[in-house]
Amino acid sequence: MVSELRLPVAADTDVIAARQQGKQLAAECGFSVGDQTVIAVAISEVARNIVRYAQRGEIVLRTTNHSNRTGIVVVARDQGPGIGDITMAMQDGYSTSGGLGLGLPGARRLMDDFEIESEVGKGTTVTMKKWRM
Repeated sequence: MVSELRLPVAADTDVIAARQQGKQLAAECGFSVGDQTVIAVAISEVARNIVRYAQRGEIVLRTTNHSNRTGIVVVARDQGPGIGDITMAMQDGYSTSGGLGLGLPGARRLMDDFEIESEVGKGTTVTMKKWRM
C-alpha cells in the first residue's frame, strides 16, 4: 500500500481521479464501503473548489496511525485567490460563485477532523482526516 499520493488538480478529470484514488486508498486501509464513499465525496468537494476558484492545485492523500487507529489524511492545497472570510465560507449556502455553498461545510460534516487555512492572494489549504472505526 502506498503511504502518500500527490495528485495534481486542474480539471474535472483530475477531480474524478482524486476521488477514485481516495476511495481506493480507503479500501486498502479497511474502511467500510460507506466510509469509502464519504471520503470520496469529501475529496470531490475540495477538489472541485480548487478547479473552480484557483484553477490548479493538488490533493495529497496519505495514511496515518494514531493511538491504534488507522486514518486517511486528505490535504487540498492551492495558490489561488484565497478565502477572505473563512467563517462565512463555512456557512451552508454561502457562495461567491453562485453555487449552492455546500462544498466546504459539507466536507467538514463528512470527515472527522477538518482544518482550513487561507490567505487572500496566496491560497488555501484544507486538511481533513477520517478515522476507521
